[in-house]
Amino acid sequence: MRNKIPRVRAKEQDAKIRATNFKEVCFGFNISEAQAEASRCLQCKVPGCVQQCPVHINIPAFIAKVEAGDISAAAKIIAKDSFLPAVCGRVCPQESQCEGNCILGKKGESVSIGKLERFVSDYAREHQIRFTEKAPSKGKSVAIVGSGPSSLACASDLARNGYDVTIFEALHRPGGVLEYGIPEFRLPKESVVSYEIETVKSLGVKIITDVLIGRTITVDDLLGKEGFSAVYIGSGAGLPKFMGIPGENLNGVFSANEYLTRNNLMKAFDSSYETPIFHGHKTAVVGGGNVAMDAARTALRLGSKVTIVYRRSQAELPARAEEVHHAVEEGIAFDMLTNPVEIVGDGNGCVKALRCIKMELGEPDESGRRRPLPVEGSEFEIAADCVIMALGTSPNSLISDTTEGLDTDRKGCIIADETGATSRPGVFAGGDAVSGAATVILAMGAGRTAAASIDKYLSGERSPL
Repeated sequence: MRNKIPRVRAKEQDAKIRATNFKEVCFGFNISEAQAEASRCLQCKVPGCVQQCPVHINIPAFIAKVEAGDISAAAKIIAKDSFLPAVCGRVCPQESQCEGNCILGKKGESVSIGKLERFVSDYAREHQIRFTEKAPSKGKSVAIVGSGPSSLACASDLARNGYDVTIFEALHRPGGVLEYGIPEFRLPKESVVSYEIETVKSLGVKIITDVLIGRTITVDDLLGKEGFSAVYIGSGAGLPKFMGIPGENLNGVFSANEYLTRNNLMKAFDSSYETPIFHGHKTAVVGGGNVAMDAARTALRLGSKVTIVYRRSQAELPARAEEVHHAVEEGIAFDMLTNPVEIVGDGNGCVKALRCIKMELGEPDESGRRRPLPVEGSEFEIAADCVIMALGTSPNSLISDTTEGLDTDRKGCIIADETGATSRPGVFAGGDAVSGAATVILAMGAGRTAAASIDKYLSGERSPL
């Protein structure tokens, strides 16, 4: 019986060893492990996993090919809906999406869909298997702002449909959050991110780096003198948030965005690079999401003793359970039901401690989680010479400020309908620029939706608004 077969566990680096290096934590499946795990799939007639996949990969079909040992065919099935499978297999929250809707998970453990997707994509990369079929040219061009997962998904679908696509990236390397935000030990840059971007480029997509839309050139320029027929804005949400407490201007205080960018994009963790980074001895990371886990585990690997400070209990942590488990294994401390009130200086402009107050959980707030309330008289200090604020991000207003007729909401997010169309004719948007910070796979889903909408718009099947 398939539902009686135990879940296959992917091998990982030992926690004590991996805490000292930036090599990938998980080794992934070999062929026999992948086939054994694939054999657990029930091949449901109405697969809930597909319904919960934001890009709607035919999961049962590719898993059946893995079980049969036809990995090339499995890769072809995935490629119909995703050009970033090695990324998604590593960083997507499968437990709340495809795997979370697997029928086996109702009474036991779901199929390891993410690990199987990773295996297939890694096999395809190692054997140089790419699927670059595309429709004849339609003679129209589309500009895409940003080169993160939403933009790459949109670009690949448009290119396959015969459009001439050019991506404009503000930084010196493409990939967006895949490049600057996610650490090497979770997502290798050269072997995974760069390869999958090259796969998108193999469709004919052009990527131009060091172009800041809104400064170097505007959206109006793209639609005007540059001659593009439509523009997709997938510029992400890279503006960090802070608490507004005393001491946030001290030396040794970072946003998680800056800290991770220095290490991931600019390779500060590698001694052969000259990128400066502050190596704290005791680091406090404020926040409980995946970015907080990434920042904490990065600081640990740079030689710091690390404490995560979170204002709710562990049950409310928004980070993936796997990331929390890895952080605990590696020796990171968690100070739960704790909220900072001040960053204390040493008198010389540097961080000395994080002053906090204990919290207790009250009634649920608008998020559905119990609201944290301060416990009077419970203030205490955590010794730290480095504080990293991992409190989320919001979109930068540069593009909306320089694009006439482009509406945004009170949080600075671009307003787009369910198809990705904005208030400006010919301009579409999706991913974190619209939703605020979310997941890679949700951004990809938005990019694919917008690509279909752009195709209809340029084919005359829908009105400009």
